[in-house]
Amino acid sequence: MAGAGKGSSGSLPRRQDPPRRPPKDGYGVYEYPNSFFRYEGEWKGGKKHGHGKLLFKDGSYYEGEFVDGEITGQGCRHWAWSGNTYCGHFVLGEPQGHGTMKYKAGGHYEGELSHGLREGQGVLVDVDGQVYQGSFHDNKRHGHGQMRFKNGDKYEGDWIQDQRQGHGVLCCADGSTYEGQWHSDVFSGLGSLTHCSGVTYCGMWINGHPAAQASRIVVLGPEVLEVVQGSSFTLNIQLQQDNGRVAKSESGRALKISGGVRYVQLSAFSKVSFFKMDKDHQETPIQTPLGFQCISYPLCTALSWGLEPRVLTESTGAISPLSMGDLEPVLDSGAAGGPEDTPSFLPARGCESSNPEACQRVEYGHAEFVDVFLGPPPPRLQPFLFLPSDPEKACSRPREGLCPVRRRPNAQEPPGGSRPDGTTAEPVPAAYPGEYVVMISDVTTPPFLGRTLPTAFKHLRVLAKGPASCPDAPKSSEGSRRLPLS
Repeated sequence: MAGAGKGSSGSLPRRQDPPRRPPKDGYGVYEYPNSFFRYEGEWKGGKKHGHGKLLFKDGSYYEGEFVDGEITGQGCRHWAWSGNTYCGHFVLGEPQGHGTMKYKAGGHYEGELSHGLREGQGVLVDVDGQVYQGSFHDNKRHGHGQMRFKNGDKYEGDWIQDQRQGHGVLCCADGSTYEGQWHSDVFSGLGSLTHCSGVTYCGMWINGHPAAQASRIVVLGPEVLEVVQGSSFTLNIQLQQDNGRVAKSESGRALKISGGVRYVQLSAFSKVSFFKMDKDHQETPIQTPLGFQCISYPLCTALSWGLEPRVLTESTGAISPLSMGDLEPVLDSGAAGGPEDTPSFLPARGCESSNPEACQRVEYGHAEFVDVFLGPPPPRLQPFLFLPSDPEKACSRPREGLCPVRRRPNAQEPPGGSRPDGTTAEPVPAAYPGEYVVMISDVTTPPFLGRTLPTAFKHLRVLAKGPASCPDAPKSSEGSRRLPLS
């Protein structure tokens, strides 16, 4: 009894039930011995076959078609560890064929896959909303494809290992377009860029940068350009590289011409004009690389006077200076878009003038400003002259050495027919003889590739066309001297 009682007390181990066998045919539920997998669905010959759902203990699952116990056919798979979900075709448990993968981090892929990786043609939308449509290999963009970036840029061309490489076209949201060779996701090789500013560069690129890009503006000609008073001049401009070669690969850069007059006091022996700014129009002098400072001074073109190019020099002759009172209404009416007879002066700063000659576009590294001349002094400048050393040209007033500026009663008129319509143009007032500066500035907007070229300076010397005697001046044996400021 004791032994029976002991046995009934459970001292002997209980016999374990054999593992439950999976169903042979039809619908059934089976939990695997390791308890990690659980299947519920259709069976055939003791194998999962047909439609079913396989659940994993970590929360992952597959629901779809099974063939002979394997995940094969159409179905959906969710991975708990990554949060990704795939719906599409499977072969032996792996996504293969066509399907859609949704990523937990955001974005999705729809297209062809092989062994769970993107392979073939497809569309990938990333977490930022960027869209790639094209060829894939080994889960990466590879082959020909189109990409729309989050900043609005669009690219179509070749890809290698997720980078743009080969030939491609990039259309930027700002209107710029590049077509050419790529390497490691940047411009590299032969290519052409049309910038949103209007600049074009066609040539070699290295690591995303033009190999022959302009680095400076050069005004050709002598170091000091001498021009007879009242004569026009033409400036030939080059864009040069660091090595001094012309940047022929570049066109379209906008260059603005402006003028200045020497601001510092000059040698007593220099036949130059000297100006004093009035109190209401003070400005900071411009530092030049010519060894002196300048203040802004207006420029004109022959076309702004209604003259045919180069007529100014031949027709106007020596032009006498005008007084400040005479100049003021001329300048004001020109700025306001007055009659055709009124010149339109180019502003020394900015390109706001209605005169189209103020700015020129570069063509293959070259630009030209044709028939430019210095206008009369604006009202804000009070002119004083340096007296020549010739006593016959000296004049005296109650204030010693000061020669007043006076307008001649009659100025030589351009001949009839100088204008295209056959009408007669007004006489052109000229700048005083002296030292001036012409500046060529890069006003490309926006700056080409984020860089503005430094301003180029050309020293301009205006020479008197003929003797300018003062009939009221007594004879004097004194030499040249600088006139004092009032």
